[in-house]
Amino acid sequence: MIVVMSRILVTEKIAEAGLESLREAGHEVDVQLGLGPEELVATVPGASALIIRSSTRVTAEVLSAGTDLTVVGRAGIGLDNVDVAAATDRGVMVVNAPQANTLSAAEHTMALLLAQARNVPQAHAALTGGRWERSKWEGVELSNKTLGVIGLGRIGKLVAHRAAAFGMKIVAYDPFVSAEVARKLGIELLDLRELMATADFVTIHVAKTPDTIGLIGKELLVGVKPGLRLVNVARGGIVDEAALAEAIREERVAGAAFDVFETEPCVDSPLFGVPGVVVTPHLGASTREAQDKAGITIAEQVLLALAGDFVPFAVNVDASEASETLKPFLPLAERLGSIFAFLVDGLPDSLDVEFRGDVAGVDTRYAVLAAVKGLMARVADQPASFVNALALAGERGLEVRTITVDDAKSRAGIIALRGGGHSLTGTISSLDGGFRLIGLDGHSLEIRPGRNMLVVRNDDTPGMVGVVGSALGDAGINISNMHIGETAEGVAALMVVATAGPVPPAVQDVLCSNPHIQSVKAIDLS
Repeated sequence: MIVVMSRILVTEKIAEAGLESLREAGHEVDVQLGLGPEELVATVPGASALIIRSSTRVTAEVLSAGTDLTVVGRAGIGLDNVDVAAATDRGVMVVNAPQANTLSAAEHTMALLLAQARNVPQAHAALTGGRWERSKWEGVELSNKTLGVIGLGRIGKLVAHRAAAFGMKIVAYDPFVSAEVARKLGIELLDLRELMATADFVTIHVAKTPDTIGLIGKELLVGVKPGLRLVNVARGGIVDEAALAEAIREERVAGAAFDVFETEPCVDSPLFGVPGVVVTPHLGASTREAQDKAGITIAEQVLLALAGDFVPFAVNVDASEASETLKPFLPLAERLGSIFAFLVDGLPDSLDVEFRGDVAGVDTRYAVLAAVKGLMARVADQPASFVNALALAGERGLEVRTITVDDAKSRAGIIALRGGGHSLTGTISSLDGGFRLIGLDGHSLEIRPGRNMLVVRNDDTPGMVGVVGSALGDAGINISNMHIGETAEGVAALMVVATAGPVPPAVQDVLCSNPHIQSVKAIDLS
């Protein structure tokens, strides 16, 4: 990982361990808490990264002012306060920490579920207020009740597992989970209306999107099972608070427990003061452990983004999470893209990214992005990232195509780039895990790619290795590796030479002046 010192602006409190990891990596950590909108716009210029939690609003105006921004990191899961579309348009990666608060959120869900079922807050308030009201606060058991889980993601699954330990039957609604996966979890999938008509308790664990805003509204609440109790520790706005309050007053719904609200901070909601409603001020992730994990995780993601590496929790990258099979090949794909940029004269009309071997059997989109990122970083007039690489390519008329070849004879994994009359093939060595170039423009070879290389095409005549070696030696340039590509009949010979440093244009001119050398291309990845 190549680290270039960058300014990282932190506008909300995160774990000190996360801040320290950023400093140890050599970055300037600029902590300025409580910035207002205008102050943020004035402060963000010059920052390569912006780290926030839930209070800072990263608007299009903020992103426009942050001309040096590479990444915005949200130390938590929700992104309601980040204009992700505007960030994507500007090539700024948006990352979060989706797993940091999963356990805390699941436990808080269970806490609210039990508190609502047993009227814990109401009984506490009565007793501390001088009233002994045993009969008034009769509750219900969880055992043998049906829990409806809306959203079987990480948190939803944790809640389902814990509720099952209380003897609850679990049903769920999640259009993105197959019936077979649910069956293995011991969960029955239902459509949303059927779930609301079946469940005694319902808990919500979906993201807030245009499709889920108002998901639980007045119409759906009409058809619920009498005595339903609703819990929301996901996001405010998914449930119509006014419609729910009305349903509780009309005794169609027995009660609710809410940790999140349509507008936050919230000090006035239609649910406040309604009998049978328990509320908390967005405490789902408010545990010491979750905050530590969120701070450390977001620092890790920001460091990866600043280094141009694979970022597992990037939310605006057009690829799914890279599999363990693919991850080692991402740096190789980017290196191949960078080298390919030196082989082609200008940008080709199309680029084919081909995968063979093990990597052909997984989702390769992240590797395609890596290859295009490597190429565009060398030819575009603006920084290329995993976020904007394909957009930059499209703007310049480059068509990117993905090819996967199921070839049992291939090595464990091979990536090949083709376009503009050139081809480049690479793999990872099974001996030392290092990169190898194994093909270039139809020539077979085997060489570890260096940061500086020469690609020499010459007549297939004796003495050419000596000519190249002498020219480099006379210039005081050490050769760290060399390979002569296997030559087909009628095709010019090819040498790939890895050098200890850049080869100056004057040395290239000397080589090109030799009548037996057809072309010289210098590759400088430093």
